[in-house]
Amino acid sequence: MPSRTPDQHTAHRTDRPAGSTGSTGRSAGPAGPLECERAHLAASRAALRAMREDVEALDISDVTANWVNAEVLQRQIDARIEALADLSGTPLFFGRLDLVPDPEPARYYIGRRHVHDADGDPMVVDWRAPVSQPFYRASRKDPQGVGLRRRFGCTGGELTAYEDEDLTDPEETERVSALLKREIERPRVGPMRDIVATIQPEQDEIVRAGIEGTVCVQGAPGTGKTAVGLHRVAYLLYAHRERLARTGTLVVGPNRSFLRYIEQVLPALGELAVRQTTVEDLVTGATGVEVRGTDDPEAARIKGDARMAEVLRRAVRAGVAMPTEPCVVVRGSRRWRIPAYELEEIVRELLDRGIRHGAAREALPQRIAHAVLTRMEWAGEAPDDRVQDAVARTPAVKAVVKAVWPEVDPAKLVLRLLSDAAFLAEQSEGLLTDEERKAISWAKPPRGVRSARWSAADAVLIDEAADLVRRTPSLGHVVLDEAQDLSPMQYRAVGRRCATGSATVLGDLAQGTTPWATASWAEALSHLGKPEAAVEELTRGFRVPREVISYASRLLPHIAPGLSEATSIREAAGSLRVRPVAVEELDAAVVDACRAALAKEGSIGLIAADARLPALTEALDAAGLPHLVPGAETDAGTRLTLVPAKLAKGLEYDHVVLDEPAAVVDGEPDERTGLRRLYVALTRAVSGLTVVHAAPLPEPLAGGAGGGGSA
Repeated sequence: MPSRTPDQHTAHRTDRPAGSTGSTGRSAGPAGPLECERAHLAASRAALRAMREDVEALDISDVTANWVNAEVLQRQIDARIEALADLSGTPLFFGRLDLVPDPEPARYYIGRRHVHDADGDPMVVDWRAPVSQPFYRASRKDPQGVGLRRRFGCTGGELTAYEDEDLTDPEETERVSALLKREIERPRVGPMRDIVATIQPEQDEIVRAGIEGTVCVQGAPGTGKTAVGLHRVAYLLYAHRERLARTGTLVVGPNRSFLRYIEQVLPALGELAVRQTTVEDLVTGATGVEVRGTDDPEAARIKGDARMAEVLRRAVRAGVAMPTEPCVVVRGSRRWRIPAYELEEIVRELLDRGIRHGAAREALPQRIAHAVLTRMEWAGEAPDDRVQDAVARTPAVKAVVKAVWPEVDPAKLVLRLLSDAAFLAEQSEGLLTDEERKAISWAKPPRGVRSARWSAADAVLIDEAADLVRRTPSLGHVVLDEAQDLSPMQYRAVGRRCATGSATVLGDLAQGTTPWATASWAEALSHLGKPEAAVEELTRGFRVPREVISYASRLLPHIAPGLSEATSIREAAGSLRVRPVAVEELDAAVVDACRAALAKEGSIGLIAADARLPALTEALDAAGLPHLVPGAETDAGTRLTLVPAKLAKGLEYDHVVLDEPAAVVDGEPDERTGLRRLYVALTRAVSGLTVVHAAPLPEPLAGGAGGGGSA
């Protein structure tokens, strides 16, 4: 059993020279535990450098057969070298496990990547390895073979503190780790960071769930659902690397600002090849159309409705016609005749099978050719596959295919549906009402595909039509974040990208801010094509202070009455301020609140309705307060970001100033959506929230500041 420090149940400060008094007043000695841990960190970094140098020294000149193989191997080596980089601002390990003797004691340092010494013995174990799991899940009730769990604090890549937890001591009480709490509360400057050192047991269960099944995570604000999804990708790539290297992984976020915010998490965990995109970019990249137009909410709702999938299916097949003339194939001196009724049987059989339009069109000439070959065999000939292919390419067969089963261009098909009222009415009979058809039809049809001002919803329709023609390639795993805001047709677009793989679906029904936001996860998962997915709920928050989440939760009965109210492990007295002001003082009061927030440490987000952005921009500029747009990286000189309420979802700031809640609600097409948008804005703060308002607060929030008081 490894020796323990005298103060193993407390966090140890290290802002004193070696040998000085520790946090409990006891001397750590000239070579105390912290110095030993720092020495192990230095040795681990040296071992990592040696691992990198070994790869850099590889000579592949004599091991590749040709330049193509050499290029592929060199790319793999370059990726390996990049993955072995030592991030100077982050220690190689953040925890340690001392296992009880069974049959002998063992010690493992848990870090972001594996590091071994010259003999191949591990100096740092990857957090995703099975042996690391007890670091996240072991407890006094279920120690999982762990005697001592040590957590490390760090500053600038150096170890500055440690905290021990003896899981074998029945007298020691359960408590929230001080270092864990400090790490969670560390100021958020710059993009989102990983939570690999602070993953909680309920989060770890989701992260390490098997690849075969789809997992849906309903997560209240601050519960870490986005981080859980990203760490799950990293875990799956570790556990199933070869499989996912073949099939691919994808992270789908709500907007580009959000993707810029999370883009560094996976590279920090050593995963460099995961594509991150939005639904809009996903479908426009696949279809080649450019989104230049917008729909009104009603048109967008109808275009996103699942009924449109059947409308498109009918439209794709609308061009298929039954043959009225026989097909006569000339081979040498012989003529082979396939009557119209037999051709019709072939066409109907392909239709009944329901295979994709393009695949059926490719199969049709082969089916006709097979009918010809059957007649040849009856006549005593012995044709082979080459003859069948030749018959399938004859002008007579090609003419039948062109007349009976014409090619379909997905964009032109959707253009016709939205431009030709009679065609839309025919294909949507019994599915859409006359009012719905009118809502989605173009008043002034464009001349063609290139001149059309396609909307984001149109691009999804084109993507659906394209899949009806040609199967969309499926990936091994897809992470879908902020999923509550997707329409049924968007779910289908994502679902076909993981039709033969699995998915991690992340969201919060209370934060659904589109008119078509999903009503239940069961409905959403059905549209995604994963109705069997398990739904996990995260309600314990780590980010939003208890005072703030309690205030925001006043809205839950109005926006998502079936959800459990979130809790928080963080108590921060005074973290909420609600400040009513006169109308003429509103802009100045918001500037004052921003200036007060800037006097504190960390990032500041000023969240406001779109209609208020010009006035606030002018006020900030006049006050000399530089500010950024969402997604831009903050630095020591510019820590204030002006955030449109529509883009706040998924982002977080140490301090949030929320401007005029009533304007946030009024900026949406209906009250429920507006209150949901407000709920999102209220829950972006990590340390403090200041609400400044001149108009009366929305009724669910009225009645005081929820313990925060007014100023």
